[in-house]
Amino acid sequence: MTLLAVYTTVSTLEDARVLAKLAINAKLAACVQLERIESFYCWKGTMENDQEIRILFKTTPDRYDVLRDALLEHHPYDLPAIHAVQALHVSKAYAEWVQISLAEVAGADGNG
Repeated sequence: MTLLAVYTTVSTLEDARVLAKLAINAKLAACVQLERIESFYCWKGTMENDQEIRILFKTTPDRYDVLRDALLEHHPYDLPAIHAVQALHVSKAYAEWVQISLAEVAGADGNG
């Protein structure tokens, strides 16, 4: 089973929670984790240094396009970084839990 770790960042915990709840409620991710980070980057010719929240969405390849589109639609940044990384080594039981978690609503509402 293939799993993806999808990352993005936002500036506030409130924004992070909005995106996390959106992904969980829509069954686009089985689990979402939030962590505080410090970022350095260049934006419009100026070096920036900000406190941000990194969001990790645990999902499957078949959910990625819809998750990405939802993040782009609801993200507060003009140019959000959205990265998907394939998990090479995942315990079988955890991968099965992710698959089952993402299938529950899809099968229940007839949208399979």
